[in-house]
Amino acid sequence: MTLNLKIWRQKNSKDKGSMEDYVIENVTPDASFLEMLDLLNEKLVAEGIDPVAFDHDCREGICGMCSLMINGQAHGPEAETTTCQLHMRKFKDGDTVVIEPFRAKAFPVLKDLMIDRTAFDDIIAAGGFVSVNTGNAQDANSILIPQSDAELSMDAAACIGCGACVASCKNASAMLFVSAKVSQLALLPQGQVESEQRVQNMVAKMDELGFGNCTNEAECEASCPKGIEISNIARMNRDFLSAAVKSKATPKK
Repeated sequence: MTLNLKIWRQKNSKDKGSMEDYVIENVTPDASFLEMLDLLNEKLVAEGIDPVAFDHDCREGICGMCSLMINGQAHGPEAETTTCQLHMRKFKDGDTVVIEPFRAKAFPVLKDLMIDRTAFDDIIAAGGFVSVNTGNAQDANSILIPQSDAELSMDAAACIGCGACVASCKNASAMLFVSAKVSQLALLPQGQVESEQRVQNMVAKMDELGFGNCTNEAECEASCPKGIEISNIARMNRDFLSAAVKSKATPKK
């Protein structure tokens, strides 16, 4: 199949950038989207043109590195699928495909389709961990946890931090990502010890880094390749409000 590609090219973080047109031929429908870009880059290199820079790592849908807006959709047209797991059979011969980087103030473009997602790491560093002594493996197994809580925690832990939720939100909100990271710990006894301080710190860091607020558009849920639900945002908001009220009610020593 032959595809007409419109790709965002940007030399560096200070460059203005622009869309450029390419034609790629002999693309097999069984190739992944990133393999199609590999084929394009081989062609560009052979022609002495700088290849297109894009994020990728495991190419198995679990690392969260691939991060493209494809025809205006984060990770492309297939639901609950990362860009690396998207195959060219989803497109037709002769299609025009528009490829852009995720765009958000907190995700600056480094080059072409590559973005800097250090902001997510900073949010995790603000509280997305358990620092108390939770004992050894046998101690964890001795604590009974309701099956429903365990399943909700595992569902939240499926977040791979790709940033599709931010890119698809008109406010560039990171609340689906932050709420998933808050929920996966707050739902389990080991994470509840620090839950109040955690949610306050992570929300404060999210706001500090320039992410927008949630206005219940649910685009984040629709674009999430791992099916993270916005019910996590409701849980985080409840936990944040409760923690804020308690911290104000507790006199400082």
